[in-house]
Amino acid sequence: MTVVAPLISVCVANYNGMDVIDECLQSVLKQEGQICVEILVHDDASSDGSAMYIRDHYPEVRLIVSANNVGFCVANNRMAAQAKGQYLLLLNNDAALYPDALKTLLEEATCLGKPSIFTLPQFDATIGCIVDRGCLLDPFYNPVPNLNPQRRDVAMVIGACFWIPRNIWEELGGFPEWFGSIAEDMYLCCQARWAGYAVQVLPVSGYRHVQGASFGGNKPQGHRLNSTFRRRYLSERNKLQVMLLMSPGMRLAWLLPLHLMLCLLETLALCLARASLDYGLQVQWPAWKHVWKMRAQLCQKRKNLQQCGRITARDYGLAFTRFPRKLALLWKYGIPHLR
Repeated sequence: MTVVAPLISVCVANYNGMDVIDECLQSVLKQEGQICVEILVHDDASSDGSAMYIRDHYPEVRLIVSANNVGFCVANNRMAAQAKGQYLLLLNNDAALYPDALKTLLEEATCLGKPSIFTLPQFDATIGCIVDRGCLLDPFYNPVPNLNPQRRDVAMVIGACFWIPRNIWEELGGFPEWFGSIAEDMYLCCQARWAGYAVQVLPVSGYRHVQGASFGGNKPQGHRLNSTFRRRYLSERNKLQVMLLMSPGMRLAWLLPLHLMLCLLETLALCLARASLDYGLQVQWPAWKHVWKMRAQLCQKRKNLQQCGRITARDYGLAFTRFPRKLALLWKYGIPHLR
């Protein structure tokens, strides 16, 4: 009996996903078209019984059970290492594909004729509105949702639905495991763009995503932005690392001191508004302290990445906006609520 190798490996990182995993896996199993697909799930030491549930109800899934909670980066790297497909689709456990998603992605990859990273339009699972069509980046590496249906080239695609040829994943080295979680998608997309690979959103199909389900939120609730100190710390720390690694030299020379000044102003304003030093002590100080400790490794990593660049600094900057995203969010939602 001949065993047909899968064309697409769908990799789902699961942690306590009992409430959402059925919709996620069913959306993959019910895809249109005769496409050979394998599904891998990495359970990150869940405590809600979801690993056992997947094993009992989805025998067709290749389940990897971790004894320890290792985070999103390690989970996806482990699945990619075991995947057999020509293409990887990284899919959050709280995301569900439209029925034609895999067919659409595969057709685009075939027609384009060159290796590229793709995503699909993202829709809020609760109210059905468009969330983004990939993201641009502001000067300080804050993601800016792209809502222009005519724009295909973007700075990054969200890791909740991340399509990449497996050979490109291996060339780039996968997600940086020292990130833990958050901004690993930004890192890999920026690295891919420097290496000359396109990062695009497709204009059709899509996926539904339960916004803010992981790391305590980061979505508007009641016209106010809600998040956690832990999420904000990881976000600030990892975006700073991406900025240091990926920014062209001339830009980084003025961007880094400006970013430091703005972080100090932001910390002062939030500490005064909250009448507490929590934001400084739990977010900005440990973020900058971590990056300082990592400075030698980051400098070497930056040197290696910049030497492999295949595009110009000008081309790299085409996916950036000029207006700071945080100011836009502050104007729209006011001071964020952190817990």
